[in-house]
Amino acid sequence: MKKLLLSLCSFFIAFALFADSPLTSTRFWEAYANVPQVKKASECNGVLTPELMKFLNSKASIDKKVALINAVGWNFNGLNNFDAYKKYLKKGLGKGRIKAENLLCLSYLKAMDNYFDCNVALKLASEALSLNPDSYTFNIIHGLINAQVSFDYSMCATWKSVDNVRNNQNLNMDINPEAIKIIFEYMDLYKSSCDEEEQYYED
Repeated sequence: MKKLLLSLCSFFIAFALFADSPLTSTRFWEAYANVPQVKKASECNGVLTPELMKFLNSKASIDKKVALINAVGWNFNGLNNFDAYKKYLKKGLGKGRIKAENLLCLSYLKAMDNYFDCNVALKLASEALSLNPDSYTFNIIHGLINAQVSFDYSMCATWKSVDNVRNNQNLNMDINPEAIKIIFEYMDLYKSSCDEEEQYYED
């Protein structure tokens, strides 16, 4: 009986959160609303314009770039910004820092284009992370995409995907603290799922 109640509880939590998700509900771009390009991205109706793509491929800091992608947002019917930016980068991803950042941007665009299927996006994010493993920004974007993949099978794993980043004290804090606050205000809603899942398997 206890297992049934816990299962029902987890079901209703999942149902309540279904309209939301790690990728669609963490509007951390608001911490960067003072950046002109990010502000424009929030008003672009989900279409990555040439001006915005130029910013993504610039020397701007990576946190501002992913904030821009976050501001572009998502659409239930899907977007095509990954292909557009990949085409824009027809001469290649670049080298060094720019290559790593373009990979991360592509992974995040891929995830936001279709958040129902993030497996390819996660592979790209993992490749990007391997090029800059000490960056908080790289880790948290990888964590959010991983959380979205985990969303299909475990709310606890969803939370841990980003909580592990928060607990890593060795990362370079290259992101606005307010953005982190926004991310975890939503993601911590999944924390209680860990206790429920643990209790379920113990009984």
